[in-house]
Amino acid sequence: MTSRIDLHTHSTASDGTLRPAELMRAAATAGLDVVAITDHDTTDGWEPALRALPTGLRLVRGAELSCRWDGEQPPVPLHLLAYLFDPTDPELVAELTRVRAARLARGERTVDLLRADGVDVHWPEILALAGGGTVGRPHIAQALIRAGLVATTTEAFGPDWLGQRYRLPKEDIDVFRAVRLIRAAGGVPVFAHPRASRRGRIVPDELIAELATAGLVGLEADHEDHSPRERAHVRGLAAELGLLVTGSSDFHGSHKAVRLGAFTTGVDAYERIVAASSGVTEVASG
Repeated sequence: MTSRIDLHTHSTASDGTLRPAELMRAAATAGLDVVAITDHDTTDGWEPALRALPTGLRLVRGAELSCRWDGEQPPVPLHLLAYLFDPTDPELVAELTRVRAARLARGERTVDLLRADGVDVHWPEILALAGGGTVGRPHIAQALIRAGLVATTTEAFGPDWLGQRYRLPKEDIDVFRAVRLIRAAGGVPVFAHPRASRRGRIVPDELIAELATAGLVGLEADHEDHSPRERAHVRGLAAELGLLVTGSSDFHGSHKAVRLGAFTTGVDAYERIVAASSGVTEVASG
């Protein structure tokens, strides 16, 4: 049975640096048995990933949804991983389309702010870096690096740049609505890196309990942005709430140092995800 399972990766369909086909080949080279493609708010990478699926590799089709919790002001941003949902579900399609359009407008406004302060970045360059995928702050970060204004993506996301000074609010999906939409589309929602305090604000355990009641299926525990203590906390909370636990690389290619398969999901959790879905199936090649 499969043993190396990475359920959180990104391609050029959003803010990764490998094309979907390249991502599939890299997953096979990394020794993975199962890989999920989970680009931000889009399923555009699904078909090219399927066409390029190497023999022996299983593909889980998914997306990472940009969500928010309104229990604090300003709202807390968070991400849900949605696995094996129907990509033609009308309500979910409409919401993802809205989020992508808002992300595009936000990116262009961010570039306008940078240029107003004399920063030499250009919107057509950002669009070219996105390569037709969902535009995100990592693409603006790459433009800042190219301009010699910062040395790394981490520096670009610091307070002097995209982390605070030039950070604009997003038009994200209410997290309870997102859970409902994913489940209605036959998908399986898993909370991505829920305790990653190094990323910023985190939500209280009470919210996660409410989301579990609303249909949340799992929590991503093993992730590069979780400390050992945070991973243990997530595992304990999942056990308390009856949620499954995943581990994933959140691979973005050269935008991040983490390797494919750096963190993995257990077979039991993977099988529970497949069993709980009714949107699309996992796919195996050969």
